[in-house]
Amino acid sequence: MACRLADSMLVFMGPHQRPPGSQKLACLHSPGLSQRNLENIVIKGIQHKACSIPMRRGKCIRAVAVPVAPSSGDSDSTEYRKQLAESYGFRQIGEPLPDNVTLRNVIDTLPKEVFEIDDVKAWKSVLISVTSYALGLLMISKAPWYLLPWAWAWTGTAVTGFFVIGHDCAHKAFSKNKLVEDIVGTLAFLPLIYPYEPWRFKHDRHHAKTNMLVEDTAWHPIWKEEFESSPLLRKAIIYGYGPFRPWMSIAHWLMWHFDVKKFRPNEVKRVKISLACVFAFMAIGWPLIIYKTGMVGWIKYWLMPWLGYHFWMSTFTMVHHTAPHIPFKSSDEWNAAQAQLNGTIHCDYPRWIEILCHDINVHIPHHISAKIPSYNLRAAHKSIQENWGKYLNEASWNWRLMKTIMTVCHVYDKEQNYIAFDQLAPEESQPIKFLKSMMPDNA
Repeated sequence: MACRLADSMLVFMGPHQRPPGSQKLACLHSPGLSQRNLENIVIKGIQHKACSIPMRRGKCIRAVAVPVAPSSGDSDSTEYRKQLAESYGFRQIGEPLPDNVTLRNVIDTLPKEVFEIDDVKAWKSVLISVTSYALGLLMISKAPWYLLPWAWAWTGTAVTGFFVIGHDCAHKAFSKNKLVEDIVGTLAFLPLIYPYEPWRFKHDRHHAKTNMLVEDTAWHPIWKEEFESSPLLRKAIIYGYGPFRPWMSIAHWLMWHFDVKKFRPNEVKRVKISLACVFAFMAIGWPLIIYKTGMVGWIKYWLMPWLGYHFWMSTFTMVHHTAPHIPFKSSDEWNAAQAQLNGTIHCDYPRWIEILCHDINVHIPHHISAKIPSYNLRAAHKSIQENWGKYLNEASWNWRLMKTIMTVCHVYDKEQNYIAFDQLAPEESQPIKFLKSMMPDNA
């Protein structure tokens, strides 16, 4: 049981009110969800503090409104999705993708040029990351103590760009020369102490099994049996999937990538080479930093930006695939097109973050085909919007979105996707109650 929890942890409202009057809201079918499932999601409710949604008639309801079973067609379901999107912090919640649509159908609508590798653009991304990271280190060296958090935030975001470059290399979307990709990918991951090949092998499975309940190697919901297995474990889960969730990728990094036993026999040789590179970097790089700047310098120049990187790593990953209406499915129920198109979220961040992180959050086309280079993701997303726009889940980063994920998306439930910790163990869920009371509810 504890072993299963370790794997799952690696990866990551007040009273319910009916809408005023007799207005009916149609029931939205999320990908793979029945009408009964989705009604259960909303009827259980999400506790957003003092969150109101303006209605067209000038009245207000508190999120989330309890939907009434639909009596008519598409206009009702469209209005319902708008209400649900507002309550969760989304710009749009997409219609369910028809079962007969395949991933190949979606790929075939993309223009061929989005798959083309451009060496100039690829190396331009390297230049952006190296320059912005060097600028961040300079800012850390010059900043007074009270400006250090801003310098760390910039540098942590810049070094996240290194990860995205290695990410393109792992997907064979950086260069036509595969040896160049392996070298660049390995070097890009070294400042993050990330072994390139182990990550690549695990990440390939995430793409092949996105939002598959057991097989996906990224975030998972917690199993109820794990949550109830012991008080100590339950407390660790509540803190890990609650206030510490923006840094849970550290647990994923530690437990997925350094154990050779987790890999197939034909992968082990490359895994060991990557591990040797990481340990060599630690054995040489860390002592040099400490020799030149002292232990405080190691914290300032490496540890704090590294924690900033893991904040983005955790945040990006959980936002990409986590929402109350997006299900994790067992392998016998899973549908590739629904998981990749309906089950992946496009989220806009401030432009400077998008630039430094090479558009990694233009994420839907990346899950349609991982062969699309990062610098072509926006063109691919525009094409997907034109052809499949009504099926997309889209948001701009906001506090309500984060609050929903961190206070609701916890324990797996087949009927309603997630059950919040404070519904199962209210007396032990003070961290979740704290987040609900303290996190802003702005959308």
